[in-house]
Parts: sequence; C-alpha cells; structure tokens
Amino acid sequence: MPTKKKKHPKVKLKLHPRNKHRERYVFSELIESCPELKPFVRPNDYGDESIDFFKPEAVMMLNKALLMRHYDISAWEIPEGYLCPPIPGRADYIHHIAELLGGQSGLKCLDVGIGANCVYPIIGVKEYNWCFVGSDVDVIAIASAKKIVEANPHLQGKVELRLQNNAQDIFKGIIQKDEHFDVTICNPRFHSSMAQAQAGTERKLRNLKQQQPKELIKNFGGQSNELWCLGGEEKFVRDMINESAEFSKSCFWFSTLISKSANLQGAYKALERAGAAEVRTIPMGQGNKVSRIVAWTFLNKEEQEKWKTG
Repeated sequence: MPTKKKKHPKVKLKLHPRNKHRERYVFSELIESCPELKPFVRPNDYGDESIDFFKPEAVMMLNKALLMRHYDISAWEIPEGYLCPPIPGRADYIHHIAELLGGQSGLKCLDVGIGANCVYPIIGVKEYNWCFVGSDVDVIAIASAKKIVEANPHLQGKVELRLQNNAQDIFKGIIQKDEHFDVTICNPRFHSSMAQAQAGTERKLRNLKQQQPKELIKNFGGQSNELWCLGGEEKFVRDMINESAEFSKSCFWFSTLISKSANLQGAYKALERAGAAEVRTIPMGQGNKVSRIVAWTFLNKEEQEKWKTG
C-alpha cells in the first residue's frame, strides 16, 4: 500500500521564472521523447510516478530525457562514472547569468570545467543562442563533450572545446590573445579530499533513502577531478579570482557557483584584493539545497556601457 498521498507544490518557486523545470516532471511526455526512460519509471512511496534517484542508470536516463524533451538534443551519452548533473539547477545558473547580462542572445560564454556532459552549452545554445568555449583538464571529458556536439547539428559552430594542459591554471592557456568573452561560468570542485567527497556522497544518499547506505554509489556520478581538489572550493574560487584579474579586459563578467556559504567571506576578500569594480551575489535554490552565484567585473560603469554597445 502506498504511503498517504503527499501534496507537492504546483510550481518550484525557488527556481528561476524562465526555468522549464519549475513544474513536476510529466513522465509520459519524457518517455515520449526518450522511450529508454520507461523501464526506470515506477510509482514511489506516495503513488506518484518517479524514478529511483538512488540508481545512477535511472538518473542518467532522466537527464537524457529532459535534454531531449526541452533542449532539442537527439543524442547524449557520457562515459561511465562521469558527472551526470541535475538539469534544473544547471538551467537556473544559465537563466540567472542571462538576466545579469540583460537577457541578450548571441553572447560568448566560457564554461570552465565543461565536463563530459556538456550541459551548460546545451542549455545556453537552446535558450539564448549563445556561443560557448568549454575547457577541461580531462582528456576523456573533452572527447565526450566533442562527441555530443558532433551528434547534435544545432550545437556545431556554437560550442568549441579546449583542453587545459596545466591543471594549476584556469584562464591561462584557454583565453587567447585579443579574445573576449561576455561571461565565464563554473561549477567548482566542492571538496578538498576524496574522503570529504565520499562523506558528502554518503550524506546525499542518506537523505534520499533516509537510512545509512550499505554501499557507496554516486547516484550523479563524478570522477575525482570533478569532485575534489586540494583546498576544495574555497581555494579553487580564490585562485580563479586571482587569475581573473590578469584577464580583466578579456571578459565582462566572471562568475562561479559557491555551494558553501562559509566560503563567501573569503571570496569577497579575494575580490577586494584583486580590484573587482563590482560584485553581485545571486541566490539560488532547488528543493532543500541552497547555493549562490558570485559574479564580478573589473570594468567600471563607463567601460561596462561601452562593452554593451559593442
């Protein structure tokens, strides 16, 4: 017998108003777009159609269905074990950044750490007709993203992939001489060690299952270099801010997600030392998860207006 029917809000108000995923998933429509999803859909404890978010294969297929249904993707595969990010949160980042930029179409965006999934460019191309350069330190991730672009004609000519050969650099070796971007985006690696990443996975699984997991399974996947780095999110963001100052005239807005509120003060201090002319903090939320985008520019008001007018 299913548990007493749970009442869900009709609209996820924490998501951006333009986010296509504010309402509950209509699985019949998703299955129509991606029949491979059907075997993973079953009633949950409340009698609602859902998937088992504990199973990586189910999460992967749900993401594929969402991309096919809403973003004109006809083919999307990623290597086993690579990060399979929740689509609604990724879409929210793009919509908030578009709002920061005045909702303009046809802009140029640098996706730092594009990953094997290529999700940010997929959403940005469909929603705003942006062009993307995607960078990553992982050869396999770059090859996977390239395969996705080649398999979807509307992405060709809109997404360029660049391998970051030096893992200590972020913009160096990627932003070329006399090249200009309207914005950079980034999902930094949250954790400072493999042990911390595993602890985070365990917490997430406990929240999903409401019990201690018997085995550690990353339901959204993720390679080591996608999940953790020395110093974690705090150091990565600080390094990004410091390096962005060297490219102050190459980009209008730099931005990054910051998942841990405790890391905000360190980021603000780094931005002050780097000489940022303006800093914006944009709150984001999905379910019980709270996050935020921190964006900064080195351009003064006059330079900003000149950039906007071309």
